[in-house]
Amino acid sequence: MNKKILITGATGAMGFLMSKTLVENQHNVVGTTRSVSGKREAIAKELQSSGIKLIEMDVTDDSSVHQGVEEAVQLLDGIDVVINNAGIGTIGIQEFFSVEDMHKVFDVNVYGVQRVVRAALPHLRKQGQGTVIHISSGIGRLTFPFYGTYCASKYALEAIAESYRAELAGFGIESCIIEPGAMPTEFLDVMLQLQPKDESRSQAYGDLIHVPQAAMEGLQQALQANPNQDPQKVADAIVNLLAMPFGKKPFRTVVDYTFLKEPVEAYNTLLHDITRKLYVANGMEEMLNLNQ
Repeated sequence: MNKKILITGATGAMGFLMSKTLVENQHNVVGTTRSVSGKREAIAKELQSSGIKLIEMDVTDDSSVHQGVEEAVQLLDGIDVVINNAGIGTIGIQEFFSVEDMHKVFDVNVYGVQRVVRAALPHLRKQGQGTVIHISSGIGRLTFPFYGTYCASKYALEAIAESYRAELAGFGIESCIIEPGAMPTEFLDVMLQLQPKDESRSQAYGDLIHVPQAAMEGLQQALQANPNQDPQKVADAIVNLLAMPFGKKPFRTVVDYTFLKEPVEAYNTLLHDITRKLYVANGMEEMLNLNQ
């Protein structure tokens, strides 16, 4: 069944693939971008020529998000699915991150998600059914050196999604998380550009200050050598998820073809079992009716 879908960050590398793949599978899509002009203009035009409606929306601005969601609802004549895809990454020695540096990441990856969900929920509740999909990360479950701030933002996203999962099930709204591993997209290049600015303490770290960039370059080389790690598979996973019966979709889906898939899925299974036991022990098992 065709869905009316709002997806944030549509002109980013992953958002572009998701949007085009969803439209190719007969879904109606409104994508958001901070601007349809400037460096994203060519990408925006390609999306629009594919039948995707684009709106300008800044997930770090309350008013922009509210107006953007309302516009999307008008363009789609309703809304069935919200995909929280907009996100930024960063890499660097954790001590070098100022609070302001960290806030920039959280403002998009965490607060931005909350803004979008809060703006969309009245519409989803009114119709009595809906799906919210959060794009997290394999390292929203595991933490690696130099990715601490990014990991923390995705850990926070996972916690928010866990809470929404239980609190919204009674309204007929299912929640899902996609956890991709690292993919060979421009997202990794941008992470290098968003390294922390405060290096006043760098002398104390010696040669370690060069490791984050070397680690990122090594990761990019490894990805180029592993064609299975294809970002298109993330888009395909979303299409497959939406094709599943309502209320039967898995809460978490790992999309990774390197070393992360097995440990993250094992972690997710263990957490699922622990969560269910805790809910049962506290008399709240009815709050887990959807997407088990």
